[in-house]
Amino acid sequence: MRKKTTFIPEPKPTHLKVSETIDLMTFLLAKMGGMSRNSVKSLLAHRQVMVNNEITTQFNQELKANDLVTINSGRGNIELSHPKLSIVFEDAHLIIVEKKEGLLTVSTGDNDETTAFSILRTHVKKSSPNNRIYTVHRLDRETSGILMFAKSREVQLILQENWHRIITRRVYLALVEGSVEKEQDTIVTWLTENEKSLKIHSSDSDNGGQQAVTHYRRIKSNENYSLLEIELETGRKNQIRVHMQGIGHPIVGDKKYGGGFSPIGRLGLHARVLAFYHPITLGEVSFETIVPRNFLSIFH
Repeated sequence: MRKKTTFIPEPKPTHLKVSETIDLMTFLLAKMGGMSRNSVKSLLAHRQVMVNNEITTQFNQELKANDLVTINSGRGNIELSHPKLSIVFEDAHLIIVEKKEGLLTVSTGDNDETTAFSILRTHVKKSSPNNRIYTVHRLDRETSGILMFAKSREVQLILQENWHRIITRRVYLALVEGSVEKEQDTIVTWLTENEKSLKIHSSDSDNGGQQAVTHYRRIKSNENYSLLEIELETGRKNQIRVHMQGIGHPIVGDKKYGGGFSPIGRLGLHARVLAFYHPITLGEVSFETIVPRNFLSIFH
């Protein structure tokens, strides 16, 4: 005898209309019948909350009168799953990701190579074919860490044209060759690029190039290697790599700028912290990743 199956309809989403300016967390706590802050954060983390039909994960997003907040019963169906890229934060204006080493930020030619940009472009179009993604800054192919993209041309321009005012902190970790003697120091040089080799050259005096300022602090060291925390005051092309070569401690695996063998099998550079004023809400936000395990393993 055939077993009878029972159809269980999928629960309908909850739609909530906003009547006044209020932040999303406060609104949901008031409207969701005694739900705790942790429960609301769980909904956001699982991409179950939409504002005006766009998934958001930002608990302090500002809502305005007549905005529509939707709570879905199931987890958001457009989570990004890729071995080289993971989303740290996403709202209607920005996507913050963690990029693995070996992945280009954007294409450097006409080939169809997978890049962080192409992965995210496919991701946002799953919500709507009209969605777009815009590059704000870049990480070298072999550098891992935090990377930001805009979801509109307007936000891209705000970030790029006001970069030095909007960005409040950029911190990298660099695994370098040799034992760095100074516990901390600041490097100031002028950088120029060779048009033929595309290699960056550094000068201790102003030669008409771009001034580059790098602050570093030694975290760990042994006879062969040092782990440095590096904070950028300027963000020039290959700045950290050139400056580490300049002080006689090139980044491990960086053959272009004086490095040799890499004990971790990759370039020893990781973008750990990115802090900035949100271009739309104007609130200061900060995103941080953990220290790559292999950066620490050689000091055990």
